[in-house]
Amino acid sequence: MIEGVMEAGEERAVVLRLRDQGYLPLRIRPPGEVPAKTTAGQRQLSLPQLQLPWGGRVRQKDLQIYTRELATLISSGLPLDRALSVLIGLTEKEELKQATAQILRTVQQGKSLSESLEEYPKIFPPLYVNMVKAGEIGGFLDSVLQRLAEYLERSQEVADQIKASLAYPAMLVAVGGLSVLFMFTYVLPKFSGIFKDMGPALPVLTRMILALGAWFQAYWWVLMLLVVGAGLALQRYIATPHGRFAWDRWRLRVALLGDLIRKREVANFSRTLGTLLKSGVPLIQALEVVEAVVGNRVISSALKEVRVGVREGQGISGPLGRSGVFPTLALQMVSVGEETGRLDEMLMRTAEYYEKETNAKLKQLVSLVEPGLILFMGLIVGFVVIGLLQGIFSISQGGV
Repeated sequence: MIEGVMEAGEERAVVLRLRDQGYLPLRIRPPGEVPAKTTAGQRQLSLPQLQLPWGGRVRQKDLQIYTRELATLISSGLPLDRALSVLIGLTEKEELKQATAQILRTVQQGKSLSESLEEYPKIFPPLYVNMVKAGEIGGFLDSVLQRLAEYLERSQEVADQIKASLAYPAMLVAVGGLSVLFMFTYVLPKFSGIFKDMGPALPVLTRMILALGAWFQAYWWVLMLLVVGAGLALQRYIATPHGRFAWDRWRLRVALLGDLIRKREVANFSRTLGTLLKSGVPLIQALEVVEAVVGNRVISSALKEVRVGVREGQGISGPLGRSGVFPTLALQMVSVGEETGRLDEMLMRTAEYYEKETNAKLKQLVSLVEPGLILFMGLIVGFVVIGLLQGIFSISQGGV
């Protein structure tokens, strides 16, 4: 964090000059003015607290459709204010409709589209705003919006593929857990009345199962409290900066899942940075945006060092390699992109490669988890059935 004084005719000139120097302005005010609390009629320059997936009540799919429609309208030759006016009637999401109406008013008052979008950080993330800003400066806003829509569509496709792959294992866990809970809390207590007079004559396995069923019936709420309490404690720990960093570091190191998460994060980083660079956003500014939207705090911390190295003229592949987070193949592809002057293209290829690797790894993991879950649930049910059958056989033999 630094503070200073700069001579300029207006606030916008200060913002542009600071960004050209590689800084991100947090607050700008005339010298001597005491900073006051932000009211409804005041606007304060600050960093929007955003991360993917997008917050608020506007889903990424809604934003993707919205962007595609805006890109189509502008590509058709409509002026920006007219395109926004038409978009108000096309948008079904009420939050987007209200935001677009306000954006139209600010654009008509002389503000740029990117400045107007910046007023709604819960709807339009930093990636979105910076790409629009680059398109405005370069005079190719329609192309940038098309690229933004493609980026959002591809991100949504990858997310949907991951959800579809995890749907069946999640259903197995839920159904299996409910079945075991029903067996121990309802079925076993019914058999306890049959076996209550047998006492020590019952087999050891039967007595163990009956005792476990009685404990579940009497103290199931204790188990629920322990599970809920542990979940809340973990959630509060992850909410702290130190806890979130430790959690994200553990996720990258955990067996089987760690490699999958690392590849997914590398694909997300590569596609986001490649899209920004292809849209004309400067490298340092693009790294700042990626650092803000990347989900893993370990990778975000590594990107800070990368940004410092880039500012000092070291390039991007060297600092990325020293971070120890990115795979060797990704580093080599980035290095080739730097040497050939096609960094944006190589980043997009890297993203496509690791997205395919993520899907393949996920399918392989699911193919191992599904039979494992079925086998585990079968062993539990078989354990209970064998114990009950032993008790029934002992009763039959005693009666004979």
